[in-house]
Amino acid sequence: MPEVSLLQLENIGKEYFGTRVLKNVSFTLNKGEVLGLVGENGAGKSTLMNILFGMPVIVNTGGYEGAWFFDGKKADFKSPFDALDAGIGMVHQEFSLIPGFTAAENILLNREELNSSVLEQFFSSRISTLNRPAMNARAGRAIQTLGVDISVDTIASEMPVGYKQFIEIAREIDRTKTRLLVLDEPTAVLTETESCILLDALRKLAESGIAIIFISHRLQEVLELCDKLVVLRDGSVVKETPVEAGTIQPRDVAAWMVGRSVEDSVAVRPSRATQEEALKVENLWVDMSGETVRDVSFTVHKGEIFGIGGLAGQGKLGIPNGIMGLSPAGGKVSVFNKPIKFDSPRHALDSKMAFVSEDRRGVGLLLNERIDWNITFTAMQVQNRFLKSILKGFILIRDDAAIAEEANYYIKALEIRCTGPGQRAVELSGGNQQKVCLAKAFALKPEILLVCEPTRGIDVGAKELVLNTLRHHNEEYGTTIIVTSSELEELRTVCDRIAIVDNGTIAGILPASNPAEDFGILMMGVGAKDTSLGGGARA
Repeated sequence: MPEVSLLQLENIGKEYFGTRVLKNVSFTLNKGEVLGLVGENGAGKSTLMNILFGMPVIVNTGGYEGAWFFDGKKADFKSPFDALDAGIGMVHQEFSLIPGFTAAENILLNREELNSSVLEQFFSSRISTLNRPAMNARAGRAIQTLGVDISVDTIASEMPVGYKQFIEIAREIDRTKTRLLVLDEPTAVLTETESCILLDALRKLAESGIAIIFISHRLQEVLELCDKLVVLRDGSVVKETPVEAGTIQPRDVAAWMVGRSVEDSVAVRPSRATQEEALKVENLWVDMSGETVRDVSFTVHKGEIFGIGGLAGQGKLGIPNGIMGLSPAGGKVSVFNKPIKFDSPRHALDSKMAFVSEDRRGVGLLLNERIDWNITFTAMQVQNRFLKSILKGFILIRDDAAIAEEANYYIKALEIRCTGPGQRAVELSGGNQQKVCLAKAFALKPEILLVCEPTRGIDVGAKELVLNTLRHHNEEYGTTIIVTSSELEELRTVCDRIAIVDNGTIAGILPASNPAEDFGILMMGVGAKDTSLGGGARA
C-alpha cells in the first residue's frame, strides 16, 4: 500500500478584494521531501503558504476554495497556533525576532525552560524563574544543527542580518512537533558561504524525515536542494516536475515563471558619468548595528551609477544609512560641494537626495496606507508637490487628481500588481512592496538616489524590470545612483564602478567590467593595492 503523502492540496483557490490570486492549485509533498516553490512576485506563493499556516488574513477575507490534507487528515487551520500544533513551522520573509532578546530567548519564546518551585502549587507557574542553562543548551543544539557559530547570548538587535535568519530557522527546528518546515526566501539575506551552510543543514533535516517547502528566487539553489519543483504563474501551477541533477537549468525555470525567455545578463551600456562631483564622502564612520562603518572615503560623479558591495555584516548597508541620517555617523559628506548634516534625514531630502531602504516594511512604507499615499506622501511633505493652493496660497489642500495620476503612472511603469492605487501597501506581496518603495523615491525626482538591496526577495522577471528602471532614470533624467547590494552580478550589470566594503572600510573600487574574480579577492579582505588589479581602485 503506497504511503500517504504528508501534504496534499486539491484545487486551492483564493480571491482578494475582487482579484483572483490562486486558481485550482494542486500538488503533493511526501515526508522527507524538499519541494521548491517558485514564481514571480504576486504569483500566489505567499497566499498559498498563508493558507497552510492559518494566517488570519485568509479567514478575515472570506477564506479559500478547495481542500487540503495533512498526514491524510483534512486540515483547515484558523490560526498559526493550529498549524504549529499540527507540526507545521514557517519562517517568514520578514523577521519576527524581539530585538532586545538574546538568541536563546528568541528561539525558545513561549517554550521557555523553567525552574520548578514549591510556590507553584499555591500560586501559578508565572512566578517561576527561567532555567537559563537549560535554555542555552537547547538553543545551542538548534543552532548547532544549522552548522553556524552564533552565541546563544547574542542580542538580536546586535546581530548581522544573516545571523537573524539563522535564529528564525533555529526557532522552528527546536519545536519537537515540526514535520513540515516552510521557508520563505531563507537565503535572500545570506552570503554565499552562509547559504551553502544552510542548504547543507536543510538536507540533513530532510534526511531526518522533515518535509520542506523552499521558496526562493535564487533558482540555482532551488535546483541544488530540491527533490521536486512547483512553478506558479498568475495563481496557477504551470509546471510540476521532479528535479534531477543537470536536467533543468535556471533559465528553464525562469522561462516557466514569466512565460517568456529571460536573459542571464544585460549588455554593457555607455556610462553617463561626467567629471563633476555629485557625492563626496570623506572619513565616514557609522554606528549601525551589525553594519559598522569605520573609515570610508569615495567620490561619485554626476550621472554615474555607483555600486557598493561586500559580504553581509561588513558595513556596506551602514554607508547609505549613515549618509541619510538614519544611523549615528560622522566624517564629512558633501552633495555638489555642499555639506549635509548627518543627523537630519530631512536635510538629506532637501539636498535633492532620495533613499530606498533595505528595510521596506520598517522604514520604507506606511503599511496601512494606500499605495498612492505611499508613493506621494514624502514628495508632498518635502517639496509641497501634489498640493493645490487656495486663497492665494494661504491654504494648501491635497490634489487628489495629481496623486492618482502619479500613482497610476508608477503602477504601470513598474508593473505593480495590485487592485488599484487605493489598495493598502500591507496587502501587497513583498516584491510589489519593494516596487512601491522605488516609486516613492522616483516621485521625489532626486538628483542623487541611494538604493539598498533593490531586488531583495524579487523574482527574476521583476528584477530585470527594476534594474532597467534604474538605468532609465539614470539615462533619461541624469540621476546619479548609488546601489548597495549583496548580489555582485546585479551590481556588475547596472553599475559603472563598484566599491567593495570589508571590515567597515573600502577594500577597493573597480570598474564593473572587471572580472568577477577581482571583486571576490576584495571580499576576502585583500585590498586592491595588494592585488594585480591595475588602477581601478581609485576613489
